[in-house]
Amino acid sequence: MRILKKVFQLILKREAGTYQNTVSTKDFLFKVHPTVSHAVEQNSPVVALESTIITHGMPFPHNLSTAKEVEAIVRAEGAIPATIGIIDGEIRVGLSSEELDYLAQYKTPLKVSRRDLPYVISKGLSGGTTVSATMIAAHRAGIPVFVTGGIGGVHRDGQNSLDISADLTELGRTPIAVISAGVKSVLDIARTLEFLETQGVCVSTFGASKNFPAFFTPNSGFTSACNVHNPDEAADLIASALSLGLQSGVLIAVPIPEEHAAVGHQIQEAIETALTAVSVQGIKGRDVTPFILQKVSELTQGKSLQANIALIHNNAKVGSQIACALSKQMSKKRTKSTSQDVGKPQKDSDVVIIGGINVDFIAKGKTETLHFGQTNPGSVCQSFGGVGRNIADSLSRLDKRPLFISVTGADANGDAVFNYCKHMNTSGVARLEKQNTATYCAVINQNGELTLGLGDMDIHKQITEQYVSQFEKQISSAKLVCLDGNLPAPTINYVCNLAGKYNFNIWYEPTDTEKACKPFLSDAWKYLSYSSPNMAELCMMNKTLGHTVPEGNFYLLPSTLDEILRVAVALSRPLLENLHCLVVTLGPYGVLLCGDHNAGSVDLQPRKQKGKRQLCALHYPALAVSPEETMNVSGAGDSFAGALMAGILQGKDTDSCVRMGLLAARMSLTSPHPIAPVLTLDSIDPNKTQGQNWPTPHFVRVD
Repeated sequence: MRILKKVFQLILKREAGTYQNTVSTKDFLFKVHPTVSHAVEQNSPVVALESTIITHGMPFPHNLSTAKEVEAIVRAEGAIPATIGIIDGEIRVGLSSEELDYLAQYKTPLKVSRRDLPYVISKGLSGGTTVSATMIAAHRAGIPVFVTGGIGGVHRDGQNSLDISADLTELGRTPIAVISAGVKSVLDIARTLEFLETQGVCVSTFGASKNFPAFFTPNSGFTSACNVHNPDEAADLIASALSLGLQSGVLIAVPIPEEHAAVGHQIQEAIETALTAVSVQGIKGRDVTPFILQKVSELTQGKSLQANIALIHNNAKVGSQIACALSKQMSKKRTKSTSQDVGKPQKDSDVVIIGGINVDFIAKGKTETLHFGQTNPGSVCQSFGGVGRNIADSLSRLDKRPLFISVTGADANGDAVFNYCKHMNTSGVARLEKQNTATYCAVINQNGELTLGLGDMDIHKQITEQYVSQFEKQISSAKLVCLDGNLPAPTINYVCNLAGKYNFNIWYEPTDTEKACKPFLSDAWKYLSYSSPNMAELCMMNKTLGHTVPEGNFYLLPSTLDEILRVAVALSRPLLENLHCLVVTLGPYGVLLCGDHNAGSVDLQPRKQKGKRQLCALHYPALAVSPEETMNVSGAGDSFAGALMAGILQGKDTDSCVRMGLLAARMSLTSPHPIAPVLTLDSIDPNKTQGQNWPTPHFVRVD
């Protein structure tokens, strides 16, 4: 009993702390402008833009005017610009006009690459993001297209100095399409292209030729591996790279416009002179490029600056056209996937998900104290959640496309849900007149502390037995049916009774502590096959069945992980009298599987027959995710459950199933969306994950 009390209090404290810390981390370290976030959610075209061109690339006021001109070009082409920079230790995706002004005139801005991010954030400093840092931020925000002037590369004599830009390694590990004027001509272009090949980066020239451009000149004397003739071909290339899940980028090199290429020879001579000055003056590292650009501008009497601005304008135009083409292509694929069987009898899905849909709004004030009764300055972000929706979303991205049964209102929020969920089978989602789509609004202050939370979830009561019974044929023929705790208890009982009649497997996701009890109020729980509670929900399940669990407030914490696992096993044992497997989520401690013993592991595959059982448990540690990487915890558990289900349905072994789930959870934690839009089977294939050390799970025998 003492151990149970300790664990119960630990869970309460940790859950509250995790929520506050996560909101704080997300808000303080990484801020996506609402316009950008909304565009990404709607699959509208967005173009990421770097900010070192503002802080280090040009003198004021040319830097500011160029930045605003580039954003105007992006908008004129039908895309949303998202200039990325760091202000007071916060990574901002989508700078406002005031923030652009601030960076353009900031006296001591830092040039921030991947290496510098932890330091700049920890010290609360400001600076411009290089190509590598911008790629990281853009990918985290779900933006697949990034426009810049020219990327860094291998410096001359780099074979001896090993002075190689982090831009190149970032292209090898971050799936972003970078649109640039090739490589800066002050670099060793031959070795740069060789290095990109080694990193597995697809390099393509935009236009009729494969000639690789060198920033100020359209032909460097080297060639790309391929070329794309127009934005549609470029979008095809990018979409193919993303769908393969290669986790490496694409570089599309855009030659400078012909009318400005004529000064290329003069600029190249000036570059050679500037390089000599670099050697004489002993300038090294990150200071080389700004020095050369300034020197070349002086030697060419400003012609290089004009050419620089012209190529950036051209890159912005081409990159925006590519982003628009990519957006249209992705929308068409989703629409085709959703409507491919319209007018034909639909094949029953192997999986049916029945549960809730939420539209979440996070309102963050700009002051530490919020004043009620008046308007407070702040920002509001929207996302789409609901446990059932999240799991259906996850499985849809993992090629399972389950039938999702739920309800929304016939309102604007319902429209937004259907627009965002085009890739899912929502034929089982009813739109109800005179009902509000379920919404949740959290009001937080600038410190990330929750001031007020409001929820309108009444519509979930309309997922009734009568409505769900319309899908009895699909439910009874499914291999797996997942129920979330948002459902009314009679609806849960109805589906459980169907399972007793038709012998299909049910996975129950408790949703929260109060809702965890619903199947256990009657004998319905005896028809469940799987459930994925956290420790607090597991306590509630036992309490509902009349088993002894901790009561009241307890402040002593367990001293070891072994104690937590021992208690989790003890709480799981009574439920395993009927359930096939329990998946107990332990937050930062990972996950505990409890079920039938099979060859030193827990058998996740459905039982073919009931009989005498030998039980065991396996503990898998969580994958490490730093506070700086963590953006969202609202979908990590659902991502884990969805990927675990996908592995089970594919007949994979237990280790592979759990590892798929852990990888999916990590992707969710580092994404602004509950289910990462880039989630694919390849992205969570343990055999394709480089550098991941998988510890041996801890085996526990259950009496």
